[in-house]
Amino acid sequence: MPAKVQFELSTDCSEMQDGLQARIHDPLWFLARQRQFGEFQGDDAGSPAAAQLEVRSAPITRSYFGPVPGDPADMKTGAVDYLHQNVPLETLVEREPARASSQHNYRHAAEAGLHLLRLLESQSVGIHGKLFQNASMLNAPNETERQALDGDTLRFLGVMAGRVCDGLQLHAKLAPLSQEGRLSDLFNEPPFDGIPVGDRPPVIQAMTAWLAWYDTLFSQNGENTSWLRDRLEYAFAVSGQTSDGEMVMSAPEYFGGHLDWSSFVVNPKLSLGAQGDVASTTSSFLPTPVSFKGMPSPRLWELEDANVNFGKIEADPQDLARLLLVEFALVFGNDWFVVPVEVEVGTLCQIGSLIVTNTFGERLLVSHSLKVDGSQSPWRMFGLSPDPRLATTNGQDSEAATKFQDIFFLPPVLGVTLEGKLLEEVLLLRDEMANLAWAVERIVESPANSPLDRFEAYQETRRREEQASGSNSAPVPTPTTPPAYRLGTSVPDYWIPLLPVRDGTAIRLKRGQLPQTGPGSPEGTIAPQGLILDPAHDLLLPDEEVPREGARVTRCFQFTRWIDGGTHLWIGRRKQPGRGEGSSGLRFDIVEP
Repeated sequence: MPAKVQFELSTDCSEMQDGLQARIHDPLWFLARQRQFGEFQGDDAGSPAAAQLEVRSAPITRSYFGPVPGDPADMKTGAVDYLHQNVPLETLVEREPARASSQHNYRHAAEAGLHLLRLLESQSVGIHGKLFQNASMLNAPNETERQALDGDTLRFLGVMAGRVCDGLQLHAKLAPLSQEGRLSDLFNEPPFDGIPVGDRPPVIQAMTAWLAWYDTLFSQNGENTSWLRDRLEYAFAVSGQTSDGEMVMSAPEYFGGHLDWSSFVVNPKLSLGAQGDVASTTSSFLPTPVSFKGMPSPRLWELEDANVNFGKIEADPQDLARLLLVEFALVFGNDWFVVPVEVEVGTLCQIGSLIVTNTFGERLLVSHSLKVDGSQSPWRMFGLSPDPRLATTNGQDSEAATKFQDIFFLPPVLGVTLEGKLLEEVLLLRDEMANLAWAVERIVESPANSPLDRFEAYQETRRREEQASGSNSAPVPTPTTPPAYRLGTSVPDYWIPLLPVRDGTAIRLKRGQLPQTGPGSPEGTIAPQGLILDPAHDLLLPDEEVPREGARVTRCFQFTRWIDGGTHLWIGRRKQPGRGEGSSGLRFDIVEP
């Protein structure tokens, strides 16, 4: 029986012998085609067997927050030291005051007061929490203040007012005493003078821990100088030392959300005063061929992975990106090797030398493409571009613009962050019918630190006004009623007009105010309530900041963990493309029944 099976297999193989041999019936024609395509013109070259790499690296040590000033000397004066191990760069750029606002934040006050009571309980002196509540009670607003509050804030105050301590008010009282080392002086004032002497040390420990928690809960600063209110984006710069001197990288248009190396440009004319030594390390590696899914197999009868089929990629003749991808994958994919390089986060890296030893024992020095092809080398990957504002009118400036093109920058940025609910959302849009641009405040932060929908608040205000007037419907006109003339229609109070004004030779959009002209509308003008439109300062946007597709600017809490294990909680902003044009319904010179 086994002999019979062996005979059948050999018979089947003999039938497939010609196909398995893959013979070339006209080898002379094949050799001629190889010569026509230049395949015999290549030099004998062995495969890489070993590599020796020298890497020069140095961390970034200086930072500047804000746009590049007119005088570069001012930039060096305003720069500060930066240690990337302590805080990520995105947090440092985006963070803004979390508790400071134009109105009292009742939720922050209540949560801070409750946390102090918990710390007093942990020190077994919770019985004295009533004294802190009586000294700094979260009081309910008066009738005038209640008219300006939304329903969620009123319901929150209905539960918390008169029951918890106002943490914001208490911090304003304890912080100066702690800075001067006089927390014990609190026991000289009523009602804290009634605390027994034996309970005072644990009370001081609870207050000290509470002040430390209060000051470190949010990553914030006094004022965010990186945010450009006239551009609605961030601008900053960092610098570090290299073998060719100080390298300054600026991010003139950072929209928020995710920072990467592509957000930076190089300006060799600037200086932030960065100092430090450039470390040089030499390592030996075994080069590894590049591999990817769908890569053609080097063996003749080996089948490739069918999950990736480059042959099915459809590309038009003008679709060069896809054609180059297919060409690289199918023809040149096996010509690439990988040499691993470990680079520390927040450093400037430069390849000093790369020596490759091939299978013939030859040692070859691989130079940078800039040294081979010059500054106009077509091959550039992960190289920073020169600042487009840098003048290149003469050879000196052109040489300076390409000075740091061989530097790789690994910025100290975040991989994953947790984002909270939107605290604020503003839409910038064009209104062709009204011939205006608008800033629509869809969401603002309420006094209870929760998102407040301006549309719902506007509708609620209208219902209150109708109930106060005693009429829920408009009067029915009669045939004898004369028509009424209106100077203009009314728009919702969360639509802020952006009026075109001339600023020299440019057109800018200035935040304006429209009067409430509708019937039954309250007296006054429409003004923003959020922080993005910055009601405390004049807002003058360049005309290109509100394109036809519009823009969307948001503001929310963000949380992350950094390389040292510490956590960071801050408020950041993000600018994104808008949702197209809109219509406010604004009309003038209206005749109505």
